[in-house]
Amino acid sequence: MAVQPIRKPTRLEPWQDPGQTPYVRIEKVTKAFGDFVAVDDVSLSIYRGEFFALLGGSGSGKTTLLRMLAGFETPTEGKIFIDGVDMAGIPPYERPVNMMFQSYALFPHMTVEQNVAFGLKQDNVAKTEIRERVGAMLDLVQLGRFAKRKPHQLSGGQRQRVALARSLVKRPKLLLLDEPLGALDKRLREQTQFELVNIQEKLGVTFIVVTHDQEEAMTMSSRIAVMNHGVIAQTGTPTEIYEYPQSRFVAEFIGSVNMFEGRVVEDQSDHVLIRSEDAGCDLYINHAVAVPSGATVGVAVRPEKIALSKEPPAGADGRNVATGIVREIAYLGDVSIYLVELKTGKTVRVTAPNLVRRTEMPITWDDEVYLTWRPFAGVVLAQ
Repeated sequence: MAVQPIRKPTRLEPWQDPGQTPYVRIEKVTKAFGDFVAVDDVSLSIYRGEFFALLGGSGSGKTTLLRMLAGFETPTEGKIFIDGVDMAGIPPYERPVNMMFQSYALFPHMTVEQNVAFGLKQDNVAKTEIRERVGAMLDLVQLGRFAKRKPHQLSGGQRQRVALARSLVKRPKLLLLDEPLGALDKRLREQTQFELVNIQEKLGVTFIVVTHDQEEAMTMSSRIAVMNHGVIAQTGTPTEIYEYPQSRFVAEFIGSVNMFEGRVVEDQSDHVLIRSEDAGCDLYINHAVAVPSGATVGVAVRPEKIALSKEPPAGADGRNVATGIVREIAYLGDVSIYLVELKTGKTVRVTAPNLVRRTEMPITWDDEVYLTWRPFAGVVLAQ
């Protein structure tokens, strides 16, 4: 899972402050193509200066929602406001918005600086101002020395930055990015994610990015809206989405997760106890849940929150302790992934950091092991 850049602490995030007005307001928006509903009654508030991600799989409605913000599609129902202005009937070229496409759409016969300057020339901006703004933007994206090159003379990451500079040089209030890193290889994509965050923070422009890549969304965004079949399944910060999913879909879509089925047998103000034949043990969670006693629920436990040992855990009362046999091991350098078959027949995924070099792994194939996790590690999901 990607590491999110640590942002400087602030008094209140804008979405936590009741005195803040949303910069982008989507009110009960639906978009239908014939009988197919691509976006279904979506409401969303995005604040000035946010780096907001619309995350979902193919067909989830995220790109359609982005195209409605840009003005390329018209909502079947509902309204979209940008900076307090109703966008109904306002064409794309009159909106305070620019869009960066996945293909970058650079003009191959133009140099880098000509590509970046194109929109300003179309707007009849003075030549001296164009020169100043293009130069400043190329310096910001670290492409000043490539100004005279053509797109085919650039790497994929450099072409991506040219497209970004062209989108930002017109000083839009809102930048929409459609799968902006999809054409890059893994290492370059990871590097560019941090560059995008730094540029966005320097300029203070509101970014809305569409992506199917959960790691990309987690790394770059201040908040994420997870979409599924045209609706928003959950909106929150990367930490909230990952640590406190509100549904099984979100828990399983974001990262890896182990899901245990069980029945609530004890529900108190400070804990809940779930009897799980699936796990082969009782599951203890140290917070209350809004489900009745006797209800069948799922308990999500992330692989990195499970500890493996060949020895029984000291002082354990049998809760949050499962036993099984190691069936598969994948060594990934920084971590190893263990697939453990429980006595119940369920396979559990465990991720363990490789903190020191070892010529022989302490736990190997076919070892009988104990799996343990802390009371705060599990999340109860009724949906």
